[in-house]
Amino acid sequence: MRRFLAALLFIVSFIAFAAPQPAPADNGPVLVLGDSLSAAYNIPREAGWVSLLETRLRGHTPPRQVVNAAISGETTAGGLARLPELIATHKPAVVVLELGANDGLRGLPLAEVRANLAQMLETVRQAKARAVLVGIELPVNYGPQYRDGLRAMYRDLAREFNVPLVPFLLEGIATEPDLMQDDGLHPVAKAQERILQTVWPTLAGALGAPGSAAPRR
Repeated sequence: MRRFLAALLFIVSFIAFAAPQPAPADNGPVLVLGDSLSAAYNIPREAGWVSLLETRLRGHTPPRQVVNAAISGETTAGGLARLPELIATHKPAVVVLELGANDGLRGLPLAEVRANLAQMLETVRQAKARAVLVGIELPVNYGPQYRDGLRAMYRDLAREFNVPLVPFLLEGIATEPDLMQDDGLHPVAKAQERILQTVWPTLAGALGAPGSAAPRR
């Protein structure tokens, strides 16, 4: 009898140990992993597009928490290093990946940038969360070959991992001087609502919220 009970206890313990971790709840938080464009650089934090998103999602059914894990100066390598702990801590249902701008501004090899983003997308997939990929454009002085390659990189990753894509976070903003700070790289506070409007149709689709549009890839 003792042997039977010991064997039974071993089997139960093994099953408990081997059982897969539960998937994030459908109403889990939205995790934004980005750089200064999502970290409200040089403007009040509450004016940033991620804070505006948090305000909007308070009225979502059910309400959604937003975790802003964006850091000014962040690269894809830094995001990749931080992502596992962020997922383990917050158990997000949706992860918005807004990274690559600082890699591009430093002229890093696109193959390296792509590999980092691909690994992040795979990490999100393994966590049973949904990803939204957000692209960025570089200033024209970086040359058409690099700029086109960066644009194609986001598009190809979205197709490969079957995730929705926001092609350019600063669409309709980057070319408007009154919407950009003096550095020409970061939007001012009054541009943040327009950024949210750019992101929202794609993000709403991942959330299953009204106002969503077909994913762009």
